[in-house]
Amino acid sequence: MNTELEKCLKGEIYNTSDPDIQRLKYKARQLTKEYNQTASSDIARRQEILNALFGNKGSNVKVDIPFYCDYGKHISIGNNVIININCTFVDCNRIEIGNNVMIASNVQIYTATHPVEVDERLVADWDLDMSIPYFRTYALPVKIEDNVWIGGGVIILPGVTIGKNTVIGAGSVVNKSIPPNSVAVGNPCRVIRNINK
Repeated sequence: MNTELEKCLKGEIYNTSDPDIQRLKYKARQLTKEYNQTASSDIARRQEILNALFGNKGSNVKVDIPFYCDYGKHISIGNNVIININCTFVDCNRIEIGNNVMIASNVQIYTATHPVEVDERLVADWDLDMSIPYFRTYALPVKIEDNVWIGGGVIILPGVTIGKNTVIGAGSVVNKSIPPNSVAVGNPCRVIRNINK
């Protein structure tokens, strides 16, 4: 039988109130709070915290503050990555970030989502004594490949892959995967031209 975390990583409905999942969240909240209160000049301590927070972290990774995430351990970051101020990564499922990636301020990456149909989204006859939330949740991974630039205020939704060398214009809402070597903008985000060819 799968644990709730295993269900989550398989993209299945899972119990967000599960004690193991809650422990992951508490640890991530503790680490991000400490990170956000650490002086930007204390580079060694900041790197220690990021190493404890993320599942994998390459070299030359800079994360500006404030930074927020859900579990932390599902975030994998390559080499030469900058994540600018006020970014939020809801990493219930995996968020993979490649090498040489620039992520501007106020970017939000979401892996968690909920069924659209109300009967599927809400638990019938739910009450406070139940050990599950009143809503159902599942999560899909997000992947950002090498050499990508994500503009300010971009929102990336569950299940999206952004192909290598691509630029996502500021303010875009990315609800579908974007192919490599593209400039893509808008809500919903769409390719407006090819590059690097």
